[in-house]
Amino acid sequence: MDRFLYIAMSGAKENLYAQSINNHNLANADTHGFRQALADAYTAPVRGPVYPSRDYVQVGNEAIDFTPGPLQSTGRDLDVAVRGEGFIAVQAADGGEAYTRAGNLHVDSVGILRTERGLPVLGDGGPIAVPPFESILIGTDGTITVRPQGAAPNTLAAVERIRLVKPDTDNLMRTDDGLIRAKDGQPVPPDADVQVVTGMLEGSNVNTVAALTRLMELSRHFEMQVKMMDTADSLEQTSNQLLGIS
Repeated sequence: MDRFLYIAMSGAKENLYAQSINNHNLANADTHGFRQALADAYTAPVRGPVYPSRDYVQVGNEAIDFTPGPLQSTGRDLDVAVRGEGFIAVQAADGGEAYTRAGNLHVDSVGILRTERGLPVLGDGGPIAVPPFESILIGTDGTITVRPQGAAPNTLAAVERIRLVKPDTDNLMRTDDGLIRAKDGQPVPPDADVQVVTGMLEGSNVNTVAALTRLMELSRHFEMQVKMMDTADSLEQTSNQLLGIS
């Protein structure tokens, strides 16, 4: 069998992988703070006793585009957007530390500050607990200030500060739960240079027009690979017929 068939098959296989990445990005075009994934592939030359004229396709590690998304004004006191680079530290479901740009926060029934997904937001001393309050304000440095329930209008109390971090993006990866984590598994120390904007949320950095255009391109590439496999099969049948002539 002509190895050309395997070349085309590897291209179609990795093309399907790229389509799944692109579809995942499109599905999260409206997810706050989402960072689109980039399908990384490279050629792997075939080496052997024949002339090295063929290359397979191999998939590299999934890359993340850390370009900031657009800011959307909400006017809500517990909505925050990270300005520039940086992340909000949260506690993942497995108890580990993770990072997010989604700043649509809320206080649950027992006073724990959580993300929209229900993950506890971390401060310098662990998950942030907020006492009953009449009003709440989050400063640019992440400091949470409240007017305690029943207190005078001019009585304010600083509760805790949201841990804002700015890790090296080369040391970050996205795990199966959709959260960003450090590859080495070590907690990232807070960074005083990271600031947040209150009353705003960051949108996804997925460009839907570009993603839809990419989807059509990938579909055409996949069809081309399938046609190449059909051509390889046709050539194989022709060769068999010629060899069968006595």
